[in-house]
Amino acid sequence: MKEALVGPDLDAEVHDVPIPKPGPGEVLIKVEVAGSNPKDWKYPHGGGTKVNSGDDMAGTVEDVGEGVLEFRKGDRVAAMHRMRTPAGSFAEYSIAPAITAFHMPANVSAEEAATIPLAALTAVLGLFYNLNLPQPWTPAQEPLPLLIYGASSAVGAFAVKLARRSNIHPIIAIAGKAKGFVESLIDPSKGDVVLDYRDGEESVIQSVRQTLGNLKIPRIKYAFDAIGEDFGLLLASKLLLPDGHLCAISPSREFSIIPKSLTISCTYVGDIHGDFRPVKTVNYVSTANAADFGYIYSRLFTRGLQEGWLTGHPYEVVAGGLAGVSTALKDLKDGKASGKKFVFRVS
Repeated sequence: MKEALVGPDLDAEVHDVPIPKPGPGEVLIKVEVAGSNPKDWKYPHGGGTKVNSGDDMAGTVEDVGEGVLEFRKGDRVAAMHRMRTPAGSFAEYSIAPAITAFHMPANVSAEEAATIPLAALTAVLGLFYNLNLPQPWTPAQEPLPLLIYGASSAVGAFAVKLARRSNIHPIIAIAGKAKGFVESLIDPSKGDVVLDYRDGEESVIQSVRQTLGNLKIPRIKYAFDAIGEDFGLLLASKLLLPDGHLCAISPSREFSIIPKSLTISCTYVGDIHGDFRPVKTVNYVSTANAADFGYIYSRLFTRGLQEGWLTGHPYEVVAGGLAGVSTALKDLKDGKASGKKFVFRVS
């Protein structure tokens, strides 16, 4: 089979390798469409070796490993590959744990489905594991303000959709040039707003306080930084209650600008498989027992797609299939994917 290996310079080499075999609890997927994420360029760029860094995929099940009960050959599925292991999604065949695979309804294309797994599961961990917010089956019963910084990113947009499913409102979404896209996701009737970070710190802070004042709601207790920027931390430090809780997606960041009274946690999506450990820092909160979240929410994704409250992220199909991986990852690194994801048609 063909596989793309990405080097530190983000050039990708397509070469021939044997088709991998699924182990216990794994599925072998014939990849129709592979998705991409910022980590797909960050990992090889900083790692010094060539690697198949893709994790998102959609296609059909080719084989299943021992103990897999819910999938069989021919099923249309999307899935998240176990990070930093062989047989990634930039290939004609890829391996994924069954706990982070989910069925694609007939009305959902492989392109759309390939945008979902890693980003949506990152949002799941941030909202429901780290922040411990009400989950979709036990939705909020009263106003629960939530600040989402980077709401037009894939992780941020899925956070908005999942928060709405849990009746978490008002959502204070911070976005940039893709602000219009985020406005299509929120519910203004429940106080949700989208603010533009390009208006500057003071303007954003004033707008948030005015929104909360109009709703007669005190300061925000919960914030989710979906892209890991200092501006998001700065907003949280000035808008959260003294006993507030900020969750960010980068476990290796410096949080010295955050008041010590705030709770800080970091989510790392590799923990969704229950066995991945990045380098720990003082700010890193373990989600080592998150495999159950991976299993439960992956199943919920299928239902959400069937019912329509969950949709994929806007995407652009990159020409050339696996040969287009290098171009797309370089564009990702250069910030050319605002409000969309790059996907690759492999077969």
